[in-house]
Amino acid sequence: MDNKAKVVSNLIWRFFERCGAQLVSFAVTVVLARILDPAEYGPIAKVAVFTSILLVFVDSGMANALIQKKDPDDLDYSSVFWFNLSFGVFLYALLFLFAPLIARMYHNPGLTPILRVLGLTLVVAGVKNVQQAYVSKTLQFKRFFFATLGGTLFSAALGIAMALLGFGVWALVAQQLSNVTVNTVILWFTVGWRPKKLFSLERLRGLLSYGWKLLGAQLLDTVYLKIYPLVIGVRYTDEDLAFFDRGNHLPNLVVENINYSIDSVLLPVLSDQQDRKDALREMTRRAIRTSSYVMMPLMAGLAVCAEPLIRLLLTEKWLPCVPFMQVFCIYYAFFPLHTANLNAIKAAGRSDVFLWLEVIKKVLETLVLILTVRIGVFAMALGQLFCGVCSLLINAWPNRRLLAYPYRQQLRDVLPVIGLSMMMAAIVWPVSLLRLPDVLTLLIQIPLGVAVYVLGSKLLKLDSFELILSLVKKMLHRGKEANADG
Repeated sequence: MDNKAKVVSNLIWRFFERCGAQLVSFAVTVVLARILDPAEYGPIAKVAVFTSILLVFVDSGMANALIQKKDPDDLDYSSVFWFNLSFGVFLYALLFLFAPLIARMYHNPGLTPILRVLGLTLVVAGVKNVQQAYVSKTLQFKRFFFATLGGTLFSAALGIAMALLGFGVWALVAQQLSNVTVNTVILWFTVGWRPKKLFSLERLRGLLSYGWKLLGAQLLDTVYLKIYPLVIGVRYTDEDLAFFDRGNHLPNLVVENINYSIDSVLLPVLSDQQDRKDALREMTRRAIRTSSYVMMPLMAGLAVCAEPLIRLLLTEKWLPCVPFMQVFCIYYAFFPLHTANLNAIKAAGRSDVFLWLEVIKKVLETLVLILTVRIGVFAMALGQLFCGVCSLLINAWPNRRLLAYPYRQQLRDVLPVIGLSMMMAAIVWPVSLLRLPDVLTLLIQIPLGVAVYVLGSKLLKLDSFELILSLVKKMLHRGKEANADG
């Protein structure tokens, strides 16, 4: 299999994995949201602030360092494995000890056991991270498909069963912990690599010289994202936090399907081209055009259909999350540009630049948070959107020199898709004014939006449309060949 075919094959497997997992997760989210009250989601969002930040430390940027390294061997992988596992156990012990203090900060003693149970994901992550890095580096993304889907299905069944039995917030705890645990167990048995009784402090230092900057950048990003639930949880009610969190959840699910699939495949592929500036630039451009072509209309359509969709799926009690969802749809629409630009910087070995970009962005984002927190929760969401737009300019700036890929060229690459997505949204939105039943409204809006976007793509002769169409035809052709051979 040539390199291009290998990349496409792995991207397809990664996309199927994310789609399968997120479709199940979406269905579970709908079921649980109907069973549980909004206030029961508040404690999980509060606990996630601390577990998410500590999970960044467990990785320490080492996974990306292994992927970026040209020729990592068993000594590299084993050294990182033992380090990550030990550090995960250490961080869990700290979380276990400080759980009562965190619960006291929120004036909710019930958070202590939740923190101590959900914190076990830190230990599991210590086992999982190097396995994931190995799969990514060797482009075996088919392994992720079975591991992720197995974990998602098991945790879905467990979470729904516990919710129906009246376990409340503990249904959400069990769902999250079982998901990552089963995922890790399946990955452990399906990936050929195993840690050896090897450890090199020298190799670890070499990887840390690259990885610590990514750790710093990722830590800044995670702290910033989680500081919103932290501040809302302390200053406002559990319901406010739940509506903010749910408004972010659905568009984020869509983003993870597409953006995460491209992100995980793109870094190892770009890293192989790190010494060829022209090839790196063209691959980055292709990633931006193709992923934007898919992401932007999905986000535009989701924003337009938000109210009938939420009312139909989650019931009237969740309608206050609609304006948050619409803001986050705009925020996530531009994520492909962030992802491709940042991956190019990482692939070029410039983790120092990556870190400085995060420092600059977080200074701006902190100032905006300070200005909006006293106004209200929705103002805080709008502040995030403003920072997202500014971050586009900041993330793209280094690639003016690193790749000779300036702002104006990036804008030209995505402008047709932006215009077409806005036109589609403008045509679809008036359907909601007819006040039809929600099911009928969506049955009109969704096909109409798809038809407008496809027709516009053909009229504008967008190359991303032709590329995706050719990939679908190839997949169908391979499927027919496989059935014929069978």
